[in-house]
Amino acid sequence: MAAFLVSISAMEDIREINAKTIEDFRAAKGGAAFEGRPLLILTTRGRVTGRPHTTPMMYVEEGDRLLVMASNAGAPEAPEWYLNLLAEPKVTVEVGPEVYIAVAEPTEGAERDGLWQSITEHYPFFLEHEEKAGRAIPVVSLNPLE
Repeated sequence: MAAFLVSISAMEDIREINAKTIEDFRAAKGGAAFEGRPLLILTTRGRVTGRPHTTPMMYVEEGDRLLVMASNAGAPEAPEWYLNLLAEPKVTVEVGPEVYIAVAEPTEGAERDGLWQSITEHYPFFLEHEEKAGRAIPVVSLNPLE
């Protein structure tokens, strides 16, 4: 029972941290303390509720698109935002002062493997997440709608 209470408390802490990060990011329009940091705000539509769900996360630039990794900090299950975009791939992306609609597309096969290799060369902590999770971490391409 105590472990369950700790995990609920940790989830509440994460939610509070995320809410504060989103508030500060939006107030600064992605500048100030966020300037030069690979942080974006992703809004998905809840696959069950249909309500918007907003999450701050790290991204990697790759050409004209941004990539996000569904690592869930090494948890064995995929993050909720990832499950949501599988059901509804149209998402809202906030990066710096820019806000736009994108289509989220999980990468697959050789493309995913090549991107994952490049990402983990620059950010090796994702390898630790993958090992801890015991699953391949999805790499999602956020492709702006024209």
